[in-house]
Parts: sequence; structure tokens; C-alpha cells
Amino acid sequence: MTNDTIYSRFKEIAEKYPDDPAIIEDDRTVSFSNLDAMADCILAKFYDRIPSPEYVGIVMSHGAEQVAAMLAVLKSGAGYIPAEPTLPQERIDYMMKSAGAGFIINDNFCRHLKLAKRHTADRSQPDGVAYVLYTSGTSGEPKGVVVENHSVVNYSEAFEDEFHVGPGDRMLQYSVCSFDIFVEEVFASLLNGAAVCIPSAAVHNGSLQGLMDFVERYGVTIVDGFPYLLAEMNKLPRIPSCVKLIISGGDVIRASYITNLKDKGIKIYNTYGPSETTVCSNYYRVDNAEPLDDGTFPIGRPVKGVEVKLLDKDLKEVGKGETGEICILGEGVSRGYLGNPPEQINFVTLQDGRRMYRSGDLGYELPDGNIAFLHRRDDQVMILGKRVEPEEVENVLNTCPCVERGIVRAFLDDNGLHYLVAYLMPKAGCKLHDIKAWLSARLTDFMMPEYFVKMKEIPITKRGKARMEALPVVMKEGGV
Repeated sequence: MTNDTIYSRFKEIAEKYPDDPAIIEDDRTVSFSNLDAMADCILAKFYDRIPSPEYVGIVMSHGAEQVAAMLAVLKSGAGYIPAEPTLPQERIDYMMKSAGAGFIINDNFCRHLKLAKRHTADRSQPDGVAYVLYTSGTSGEPKGVVVENHSVVNYSEAFEDEFHVGPGDRMLQYSVCSFDIFVEEVFASLLNGAAVCIPSAAVHNGSLQGLMDFVERYGVTIVDGFPYLLAEMNKLPRIPSCVKLIISGGDVIRASYITNLKDKGIKIYNTYGPSETTVCSNYYRVDNAEPLDDGTFPIGRPVKGVEVKLLDKDLKEVGKGETGEICILGEGVSRGYLGNPPEQINFVTLQDGRRMYRSGDLGYELPDGNIAFLHRRDDQVMILGKRVEPEEVENVLNTCPCVERGIVRAFLDDNGLHYLVAYLMPKAGCKLHDIKAWLSARLTDFMMPEYFVKMKEIPITKRGKARMEALPVVMKEGGV
């Protein structure tokens, strides 16, 4: 395990490149030294009142202050819990309460900062908590993944080892803060001396061309995102020449998504890895590779500091070409989940003392040693690159006062992308608007079913399970 933490590694970079840009926004540039000073100012505001919180919530708009707040929390020795301000308040409240957040830093907390440095001690530890990311859970509530400092530092080293990122590089910050791509965008950049370019909300939520104008205006060299962003970029007549690297993660990438991009001299990578193993465990370059028979690409080989095994149900290695569960060991394996959700069983301690995470994903080893992803072993799906448990959505649907009974199932469109369908028996007077309002107050946007089917009754088996073959399938045309 490294002796460094996220903050100590950041501090080294800030002292080595104090005047280099760390955060670039449309209306300002913040240097590494100024970002460090900003973090100190934020830390000073809560240090005397609550000197040793275990967890601190961060519910902020994207920008330099948000990143500085994360660094401040990390320097204090606490872990941060990120949440977008646009999330349903009930979901934010659950996250903060279940984690026992000492307090929450918001935009107002960080206004009118005085950039006079106050040197507070760095209390962070390599095995201390860095952050908690909440993901979809089968219990009907999100579950928090606890990631330690050393895992993020190792990942930043693996990122540099593969992509050779450093001073002069500029990374686009496009992901929401509650997804681990954000960790890659921000910390894998800053801890290697690269700048993070953060578009305004108007640019982020606007047209793709507007985003590409931002990329060109500030010389972004690395674009990181879900496969759907690549697919849309693939349709553009031109891509800014400053872009040298595109990284895709969160879902399978298909050859049809990069037909034009691969001819522009840009390196394109497919990446794989659950939040439980700190951003990514595997990389595979696709712009110079042939796709598999199904039109997708392999997920490649393990990154630095990580080991990946393909195991059967008895945790024995399968042969080359045989299907096995993708199991991950090494520096990236997180501490586990807050509390004790049923999924905690997927963290396994081996006889030699090493900890392993069973991903629930199935794959097989290709003749060249790369790993190909097949599918989940359970009902979990990826929607817009984000993990969704249909059972969680179903549980929330069944708490709606005007729903007698409901079930939620995932289906594939013509392009092999998942979408959710809700089947429900509404009570008298129940309106679809009421059901959607109930769900949207408790679920994030990407978890909302795309279709709602009114049923007189839901066909069930003798054991009380829904009979899938008896449910009408709402077909969806393939699209990004």
C-alpha cells in the first residue's frame, strides 16, 4: 500500500507546479497553489467547529469550489459524500443520514472565501476513507461504497501508466459527481499535474456542439464519458484537433459508436470496472482493434496494481475461453458498503488474506489474454452508463399510495441498450402524473421507467413470481 493520500499527492503537485492551471472554467482559471489555498480556507471554516467529522456531505454545483471542498474534507481526515443538488431531496437526505454526515458543504458555505492561507495539519491516512459513492441497491434503498485514499492514489498511478497524462494535459469534467468517472476526471488528472476543464451548467446541459466549442476553446486533450457521448461525437463532421484521447466507461462500447472517430488519429479506450473497485480495473484500446462478433470490444487487461480472475461458482479459476465471473483483487478493492446490505457478501477474503470483489459480471478470456465481457449474472443493468437495480425501482413503485401492485423489468432495444418498463395495477382515481411525481421525488432521472403499462392483474406463478412470458413487451427502437 502506498504511503500517500489523495491530498498529500495533490500537495506534492501543487508545490511542484504552483502556477500551472488546475481548474479551468469559462470565466476563470485557478492554479494549483490557489486551489490548495481555497481548500485551506474551506477547511478553516469547519475545522474549529467540527475538527474530526467522519463524513462530510458535499452538495454543490460543479466548479473550483466543489473540488476545493473535496480536498478540504480529505485533508481533514474525513471522507466526502458527493451529491448533485438536482437529486431528489429525499434521496440526498437518505444518503447523508445513512452515512452519518457531520454536516453538509453547499454553494453558500463556499461563497466569499478569503484566500489567505491557513496551514492546517493534513490528517488524511492512506487507509482512511476518501469518499462514499451511492449506487442502486436491491433493498429499495441506495447503498454506499466506501473507497479509501490509497485506492484512488493507486488508480491515478495506473491512469498515468497507461495514458501518460501530466502537465499540459487538460481533462474535460463532464460526469456527475456521484459517479466514479468524476473521480477519474478530477483526481486522476490533478494528482498527475493535468488541468480539469469544467464547463458551465448551460454548456454542460446544452448542445453537443456547444460542448465541443468549449473543448476547442480551452484546448481539452482528454474527453472521458459514457459510450453514448462517443456515439454522438461520432456523428459530428469534425472533432477539435486538441483532443488526443477519448475514454469510454460505464457500459459496453460498440464498433458502430466509433466508425468516424477512429479515423481521426485519436486514441480511444474501452474501460471496465465497478465502483466497488475504484473507477476501473481494465483498459482496452479500441481505435486500432477489431470488434468481437457481436460488435462490442473486449474490456482488456488489468490496470497497474490490480489483478482480475475469472472464477466459477466455487471460486475456482475457469479455463481460457470458458465463462466465469469477473473477480477483482488488488489496490482498487474498496472497503465495502456502509452498513451491512445483502450485497456485502460479494466482498470475499481469500485464504491468503487478500480481499476480492465478485463483480457479478460474466466474461471469458480471449486467446490473446484480453477479457471479453458477456453480461450480468443477475438482473442489474446499466442505463446511460449508470448502474440500476430494477428491484430498487420496483420497491419504490410499490410504496406509491395509488399503486395496488407494480413490477419493473428491463428490456433491450434494437441497439442492445437497456430500458425499464413498469407494469402496474393502479388504484381508483390514480393518474400517471401522480405515479411519476412519486418516483421522481425518490429516484434519479436515469432510474425512471420509460414506459408504464396499466394492468388489470399481474400474471403470477404458483410461487407468487411475475410470469415474464405473460407480460406485454413494449418495443423500443434502437437509439442513443
